[in-house]
Amino acid sequence: MTSSVSPTPYPHWMLREIHEQPATLATTLARYVDSNGFRAEACDPIRGWLRNCGGAIVIAASGSSRHAGLVAELLIEELSGIAVDVEYASEYSYSSEKVRHHGSVMVISQSGETADTLASLRKAQGNDHETLAITNVATSTMAREATVSFPTEAGRERAVPATKSFTAQLLNLYLLALLAGEVEDKLLPEQVEDRLSELRDLPAKIAAQLDAWECSVREIATHYGTAQSFLFLGRSVHNPIAREGALKLKESAYLHAEGYPSGELKHGPNALVSEQTPLVMVATVDHSDPDSELRYEKVVQLMRDMREQGARILAIANTGDSEVAQLANNTIFVEEASEALLPLCEVIPMQLFSYFMAINNGIDVDNPRNLTKAVLAE
Repeated sequence: MTSSVSPTPYPHWMLREIHEQPATLATTLARYVDSNGFRAEACDPIRGWLRNCGGAIVIAASGSSRHAGLVAELLIEELSGIAVDVEYASEYSYSSEKVRHHGSVMVISQSGETADTLASLRKAQGNDHETLAITNVATSTMAREATVSFPTEAGRERAVPATKSFTAQLLNLYLLALLAGEVEDKLLPEQVEDRLSELRDLPAKIAAQLDAWECSVREIATHYGTAQSFLFLGRSVHNPIAREGALKLKESAYLHAEGYPSGELKHGPNALVSEQTPLVMVATVDHSDPDSELRYEKVVQLMRDMREQGARILAIANTGDSEVAQLANNTIFVEEASEALLPLCEVIPMQLFSYFMAINNGIDVDNPRNLTKAVLAE
């Protein structure tokens, strides 16, 4: 990957790093997977950690990394049956012991130096838990101190808002879920290979959509300049992505935003919905998955209800989904993928939306106020 002291040919590092994601995903995947499947030398330590987890994993992380952990919780439990609990690192490091003796602890951190996440790792080590660290810096403190290091290959990320490091974390966590399914004998070898085959095609699939996403989102962002707050909604694995979209908008564009499960909107947050508080709704679907189709139908019904209420809706939907496009004020289309990989596609348009909302407001998107790339002190 080309390195540089400037974001050229892009105006900002955040936009450059968004566009680097196909390459960083391909590089990360190549570290752990080849044409024959999982690379033994890279993946055997992870398999060993999974075998020793005793059927339970706690994930400790903060910010975007915690949202990646929430996706992992759903995927690992579905594909392996291993119980997963996701904790705020800032809470876990001060909480009473929650994992039984044979449980394992995973920490996720872009820098590998985040203070509260590092404290969580050290607490887990002190309680004799097997630990695994997913970081973007293979020489970081967490990577060195954990029982097993499982680094991403996103390269240096200069913009404060996490983009390419987040999607690389999602990729590693999906690989972890597949390895867990393999270890627990819940996935047949041919099922693992089918999923790896789709993963190998993912970087090119994202690359083919990026320019269209940028063009579409650039125009869409101009319609939301007067909005004062946003509610991001998604079901199942799409809920953590909705939360990540809301966080990106907060930290990049200084706009209030919250992420909720779609089904929770009518349980209170709906009181906020107005012309000044649009909805960003994840309405994608994997038509090969009956559970995904059911969730999609519920989201579409919610969209109908919200339009009758007069809500403004920005939807993320499958390419060619005319039903969602008719219900939404604006729609960003992504090509269909399996339910587990849709989050990797959905989050990139959200990153672009945050970017354009920020620069439209004259914000230094690479260096948002009051924030640092790594939180080194609590």
